[in-house]
Amino acid sequence: MNAPGGAMRWSRAVLLFAFVDLSMVALAWWTAFWLRFNFEMPHEYLALAWRTLPWAVGCMAAGLGLAQVQRQSWRYVGLADLRQLAWGVLLGTLAATAAIMVLRYEGFARSVFPLFGLVTLVLLVGSRALWRTLAERRMARSQPLGHTPLLVVGTLEEADQALRTLKGVPGWHVAGIVSPREEDAGRSLQNVPVAGGGAALGRVAEALGVRSVLLASPPGSELRRQMLLRWSGTELNLLSMPTAERWLAGPGAGDLRRVQLEDLLGRPPVALDVRGMSEWLSGQTVLISGAGGSIGAELCRQVARLGVARLVCVDVSEAAIYELAQEMRLAHPQMQGHYYTANVRERGRLAAIATLHRPAVVFHAAAYKHVPLMEQLNEIEALHTNVLGTMNLAQVAGECGAARFVLVSTDKAVNPTNVMGASKRLAERVVQAVAAQHPGTQYVAVRFGNVLGSSGSVVPLFTAQIARGGPVTVTHPDIVRYFMTIPEAAQLVVQAGWMGRSGQIYVLDMGEPLRIVDLARLLIRLSGRSEAEVPIVYTGLRPGEKLFEEWLASGETTEPTAHPRLRALREQGALQPLQLDALVDWVQRLGAAPGPDALRAGLRERVPEYAPRG
Repeated sequence: MNAPGGAMRWSRAVLLFAFVDLSMVALAWWTAFWLRFNFEMPHEYLALAWRTLPWAVGCMAAGLGLAQVQRQSWRYVGLADLRQLAWGVLLGTLAATAAIMVLRYEGFARSVFPLFGLVTLVLLVGSRALWRTLAERRMARSQPLGHTPLLVVGTLEEADQALRTLKGVPGWHVAGIVSPREEDAGRSLQNVPVAGGGAALGRVAEALGVRSVLLASPPGSELRRQMLLRWSGTELNLLSMPTAERWLAGPGAGDLRRVQLEDLLGRPPVALDVRGMSEWLSGQTVLISGAGGSIGAELCRQVARLGVARLVCVDVSEAAIYELAQEMRLAHPQMQGHYYTANVRERGRLAAIATLHRPAVVFHAAAYKHVPLMEQLNEIEALHTNVLGTMNLAQVAGECGAARFVLVSTDKAVNPTNVMGASKRLAERVVQAVAAQHPGTQYVAVRFGNVLGSSGSVVPLFTAQIARGGPVTVTHPDIVRYFMTIPEAAQLVVQAGWMGRSGQIYVLDMGEPLRIVDLARLLIRLSGRSEAEVPIVYTGLRPGEKLFEEWLASGETTEPTAHPRLRALREQGALQPLQLDALVDWVQRLGAAPGPDALRAGLRERVPEYAPRG
């Protein structure tokens, strides 16, 4: 054990293990002599071994000390410890050789030195291996009989890591491993038998009487996806390892957890520069529009954790802003929170709020986002909120001296086929136009896909349909979408806002898209029901809906950024800069109940890639 400051605390256990090591070194010195003379050591060499023993032991002790072998925990010794041990033995052997050769003992057999090093290494490794074996057997015997048997699914490398980690998780006993490779069948890993092939899972579980299965493959792997889709909702209880953050969260947080919907994502979770973002936002005033929505509320949680001094929350919904205020006051009592019911369409109201608080950073999440709802009867609402509301807040941010403005955009802005997507693409162009008006403020936009569990998304819809007994309605068997979790979406917005250049649009590498029907099937199985009980029916594509979402429009390319999963959009072509006054005049001329043809024609003029689909 290490004392504070790095000094070694010489406890009784450390002294005991040091004594054992030095005893093994002395035994190795004698053994080296006996091996050299084929177990028939002459009398004169017996005396020579006694005279040189203190030098051999002292030099080896110095070598082991330089390698800090005394810090090792014998109970958890591993390959890294053995490499450290080998280095210490090498240093000790060289030191003993040099010392004894300098002393010029007459007739000393030099072949004793390599034998000494080899035997020392064997004895020291053997003593540690024996100690660890006895400790693990003692631990196994002390485990209560109620420990739950567990199957681990993954490659041998993944299973090996899982087995090591599980030694710190109480209550489980690994009964077997299922590897995706058939050739691994019949082997063993850490004395645990291996069965090959994912199809063998059910048979192996039944043979061993196991009902709990740990998916050791990483999030986003194809094996994990297959296992989730095949075995969710069966009698098998699918489990997952907690994240590193959960391990650090305190007692009980590192326990195995049931698989969740997020485990179906086709990529690993996005890792972000939390330290850099914290340094950026710590002590700042931040304003968030749409703060009562799924993304806006999560943005509030994320920036509050990053240490903002004052959080200004704006939302048109009284109920949503009230619930947010209660949550934030309880979770962050030290933070100044200000909660406004305000509409982004009202520029004067936004200007008054921003002038009072002078935010350093503005996140704009307020938007109408439901494609079918905005496609019929409510098209003008999408323009007023998504386009003019964005312009209002972006200009107010520049006028009040904000350092950053971040627009939350969507993949539906790419080659839009619906009014909602076209309005968000127009909002991106509005932000770029405002950036030219206010060079003192950095304006960026962030595009991402669908968010698991957000209000109005398919997950709450499917969950409600399953609770009613079905059917679950999917528009098309081949429809796919990119997905991310709500925390990932919010963190991505903050990350891009921190690193973005003014006028830039950022996109996330979302991995592989997910079929909506697979999502529906998994939700049905996670509810403990089958498709026979809750059927899936196909209703056909809705107005303006695509089968496949895109990340880049024709003529667009991306370039890498400092973050491996974020890419900056590099637009090609000669789009004319937006004339904001003319844009406002056009929307106002449309009136409260415009003809849909006129509205769509005007959108096509301002968003050339917009191609309406009825």
